[in-house]
Amino acid sequence: MAPAPSWPLALRQGVALANFTSWKVGGAAEWLAEPGNQAELVALAAWAQAQAVPLRCIGAGSNLLIADAGLAGLTLCNRRLQGSSLDASTGLVEAEAGEPIPTLARKAARLGLSGLEWAVGIPGTVGGAVVMNAGAQGGCTAEWLKSVRLVDPTRPEAPFDLPAEALEFAYRHSRLQAEAWIVLSARFQLEAGHDPAAITARTSANLHSRTSTQPYQQPSCGSVFRNPEPHKAGQLIEALGLKGLQIGQAQVSPIHANFIVNTGQATAADISALIEEVQRRVMTGRGIALHPEVKRLGFGPGG
Repeated sequence: MAPAPSWPLALRQGVALANFTSWKVGGAAEWLAEPGNQAELVALAAWAQAQAVPLRCIGAGSNLLIADAGLAGLTLCNRRLQGSSLDASTGLVEAEAGEPIPTLARKAARLGLSGLEWAVGIPGTVGGAVVMNAGAQGGCTAEWLKSVRLVDPTRPEAPFDLPAEALEFAYRHSRLQAEAWIVLSARFQLEAGHDPAAITARTSANLHSRTSTQPYQQPSCGSVFRNPEPHKAGQLIEALGLKGLQIGQAQVSPIHANFIVNTGQATAADISALIEEVQRRVMTGRGIALHPEVKRLGFGPGG
């Protein structure tokens, strides 16, 4: 096991990652740290590089399934990496990677900045939204992102910026999903000059629409599967009568079929098996392949 760094950064060993994921499942991290600023994150990445230990970065832990066996190496949780600046006159917004995207959406609305109204119900961070090209209510991150600041764990001393055009955005996809780079912050270009009351009302309506139709009272990752256009994943699953289907204590939500909820003491293995069973039944019943949005960590090669 690699020795802890000598500087006073809070590295912890053997921390249960179930407390860091919205599904409330996942084994222990060999090492865990929650950097409070970009300099700490970069220093921790440098330590991992020097010790040749695996490095992963998580945010709010939504859209994430961590294996019951846990994760080797260093897991960075950037949820303390918060803060933002918003210019009401130009619409330019800069936010730290750990800033909750709903918080940023509300701040923008109060200043009459339009563009992030859809994001108020996304249970994730700015960094996660950029990596996944998060979207809802007809909007998505790629439409408003201007640039992103990144660090390459193999060269932690040299953070760099990339314009949005370089990220190869597509539906729930960005180039960052195939890279080891870590998001430090992001810049958005929103539309300035709108009535704050109108933007706030639209933002609140979007949140109500999501909370009234989705199982927000139980642990989940949000939508499990990408929509196989022109179809909706939830409609395909529901049409096959799979609402309520359960493996262990993981269940296809009776409220929204594209959600898998933890009904109590589900394991990552339960959830993984249920995802695969839903995929199998939709393929058998409709001939359509469902692809998960959720990122899997600790499940072997590529996971």
